[in-house]
Amino acid sequence: MEEKLNNIYNECLKELKDIGIDILNNKNVGVIDINISKRNNKRYGCCKQEEPDKSSKIIEKKGFKRIVKYQIYKKHHIEISPWVLKLNNDIIKNTIIHELIHCLPYCNNHGKEFKKYAKYINQNLGYNIATLGNKKEDYIKSNIQYNENELYKYKIICNKCGQEFYRKRLNKNFLRKYRCGKCGSKFSVISIKP
Repeated sequence: MEEKLNNIYNECLKELKDIGIDILNNKNVGVIDINISKRNNKRYGCCKQEEPDKSSKIIEKKGFKRIVKYQIYKKHHIEISPWVLKLNNDIIKNTIIHELIHCLPYCNNHGKEFKKYAKYINQNLGYNIATLGNKKEDYIKSNIQYNENELYKYKIICNKCGQEFYRKRLNKNFLRKYRCGKCGSKFSVISIKP
């Protein structure tokens, strides 16, 4: 599986270089390493950053708090979840390129710069890079059976519009605290596993 990840990673680097994004430019981007996550996460992947460039320091004010952020980092560690490597190669590439964008200067969040690069890559390479993925859709595209009941303990249903989603854990105050994002109604919880 590690070999498959490295082969697809190298293909992604070549495709990005072909459209003018040199991700291996250590002077601008820094050092990047990629591996398979040790945990089986819900997320597709993540980009952990180290050694911030002190010249890119920004201080944001939120109320009385001051938050220090950095825009450029010298080291990037990309982790891809093991379940993603079972999907089609185009979905794996989509995930890797999404994480590689986070390595670019000023793209360590899903802000304006990230969206600019994602749009450019989508237009030139035909990918569908977005801030969030749809696990169920990607399983269906890869012809793999997706069974949410095996992964989760609780099924949550909106009482009015019928929207459904699943959770592994449930906050004891969930029904009192949260409402449906679509219609604002209350939820019902069904326990799937004992």
